[in-house]
Amino acid sequence: MTNLQLPSVTIYTDGGCNPNPGPGGWAAILLKEGESPRELSGAEPKTTNNQMELRAAIEALRALDEPHQIEFYTDSQYLRQGITEWLSKWEKNGWRRGKSELKNRELWQSLAAETKRHRINWHWTKGHAGNKWNERADKLASAQIPRPELPLDDRNAVHIFAAGSYSGKTKIGGWAVVLRYRDAQKTLSGHEKNTSANRMHLRAAIEGLRAITRPMPIHLYTPSDYLKDGATRWVKG
Repeated sequence: MTNLQLPSVTIYTDGGCNPNPGPGGWAAILLKEGESPRELSGAEPKTTNNQMELRAAIEALRALDEPHQIEFYTDSQYLRQGITEWLSKWEKNGWRRGKSELKNRELWQSLAAETKRHRINWHWTKGHAGNKWNERADKLASAQIPRPELPLDDRNAVHIFAAGSYSGKTKIGGWAVVLRYRDAQKTLSGHEKNTSANRMHLRAAIEGLRAITRPMPIHLYTPSDYLKDGATRWVKG
């Protein structure tokens, strides 16, 4: 690529699925000085976390109609290390990983082709650590993941509805949980000082589960992405 001055853009991407593998979503945010943020997102019915991270990067670069100088931010080490450390080795090795087939080969090939048009500095940023644009990309990607129908009619399971909240003024948080089994219902609640909304969502789930005294199928419902993603994605990985 020549040394001509290129227009600059900052890109944040994220992707994931629930469960993994399963239905997934991806998102990208393109930031140019003096312009409103440009948001892209999409979904696939059957995919993996890594495939959605790659798809987000591909679609972000495809959205640029001319070469750019790019500061690219991702919370995926798989994506960042793949593009900065492993990609050239895979390409020289005929798109194989040692003697094995390269997973997600077509996506890596598409991403490699898109990168050749640009000058890109790749950055890793820790996910769920307060970065405004990383959090926004995560929210957009999560919103794209198709939600399964709620199993509210399952009469053989306990249904736990848990929620929490926090007031910055009083510095007091509250939690509540409703347990329903067939025609029976039980309500629990409590409060804590010097806490947070996330801790209250967690407390509600914990107390709801503690209230069940024997092994049973459970459906737990929460409005908190922090709790849902933590229980289904982060704790496992």
